[in-house]
Amino acid sequence: MYFCHSLRCMVENIAIPSSVSGKEARYEILIPQINALVTGEPDLIANVANIMAALKDTMAFFWVGIYFVKNNELVLGPFQGPVACTRIALGKGVCGTAWKEKKVIVVEDVDTFPGHIACNALSRSEIVLPIYKNNEVAMILDVDSEQYSFFDAVDEKFLGRIVKIIEAL
Repeated sequence: MYFCHSLRCMVENIAIPSSVSGKEARYEILIPQINALVTGEPDLIANVANIMAALKDTMAFFWVGIYFVKNNELVLGPFQGPVACTRIALGKGVCGTAWKEKKVIVVEDVDTFPGHIACNALSRSEIVLPIYKNNEVAMILDVDSEQYSFFDAVDEKFLGRIVKIIEAL
């Protein structure tokens, strides 16, 4: 559903029919809606905030958010879920490690990750993806689940497509 205000149109809500099962099918329906959500909106924070809300509402994640690289540390940006760690150093925890190593990290059991930062004790598994601007990591997409081994190649592929949307903003 769309609505217009001040000559700007935007998506009113993100919807995936309840009959759709399976992560891949849900992502396939979600990604075009995310594209529509951010089309024509120039503000990065507004777009990232809406993307995080869309992911949380449709994908059953425990926590989803963005960390921005600022002054050689990660600083919490828009997120959905319980309160989170505000600052993370380079190489610390899953997010800091993904930033330092410039790679996607999937953790099946966060308690087994050396130096894991427990922002919330209910988090059991995690996927972290770097987001680039000008060939440098500028942001980190962090997604947590309350279930062990929740994330897989499907999440990496489709969250990677969402990262590309964010990189283009």
